[in-house]
Amino acid sequence: MLWVNRAGVSYADAEVDKLGNMQSMWMFWLRVAVVLYSVGLLHAILTVLRRESTWFRPALAAFMAGTLLHMVAIVELWMFIGHLPADNFFESVSLCAFLIALFYLVVYWRYQFASLAVFLYPLVFLMALLGATEIPVARWTSESVRDTWLLAHVAMVMLGYAALLVTALASLFYLMQERRLKSKAVSPLFDRLPPLGTLDDLINQSMAFGFVLLTLATIAGSTWAFVESGTRWIGEPKIAISLLTWVLCLVMVFLRTSAGWRGRKAAVMSLTVLGCSALTWVAHIGLRSSLLR
Repeated sequence: MLWVNRAGVSYADAEVDKLGNMQSMWMFWLRVAVVLYSVGLLHAILTVLRRESTWFRPALAAFMAGTLLHMVAIVELWMFIGHLPADNFFESVSLCAFLIALFYLVVYWRYQFASLAVFLYPLVFLMALLGATEIPVARWTSESVRDTWLLAHVAMVMLGYAALLVTALASLFYLMQERRLKSKAVSPLFDRLPPLGTLDDLINQSMAFGFVLLTLATIAGSTWAFVESGTRWIGEPKIAISLLTWVLCLVMVFLRTSAGWRGRKAAVMSLTVLGCSALTWVAHIGLRSSLLR
């Protein structure tokens, strides 16, 4: 009997097991790359929370190793299917993640642009993680584990949204206080506002915690959906809204920590992220039935 791969090439039964091992190996290398990319994610989180890059060197080494294994995974899949692996969402997002990783390494080697890692490390990690969900895994070992995982995801989302709300309100108060100081206006309401330095510190802290919580919630939610429904969840609009919210939050963190955004621009960005967060929550109201089931 002959088997045909996605490139239309036929194989005998004796070769099927070998091809199956090749197919599983590329996914193995990709998932190992995701683990290595997670070191870069940890570096970005610590940089946002502590405002210093103490983990940059080990994170860069892990990122380089992850990029190398990511390339191995893509080459092995290319050999298996007979053409560039970009046939579906998972292959395309994995390939895109690899190209972004390669782009960052070239830019860093040429310009030593280390601060870009705060933005690209989490982005590459999440994209590679999504690409690694193409092949399904075993279902939940128990309903209690499933419900606990989902509960943790929802809790982190709500806490992250609360932190983003504080960020947006503090940004508005910052603008109000800044305008009052420039105009030298006297107002009992404005006199009760904290000084600009205090508001700026509150914005940094709440934004950092919001980003960390939403990042962990996105990872937990993606993993839960992957185990729960395999690959069917990718095409849902609410997933696209969730990922867009996280990307906007990542952009906000990068622009504030690396580009030094303050004042009106930062306030508008905070409100935009908060608005997307509200849309994401509305789109996921249906998860309550899954949580209570």
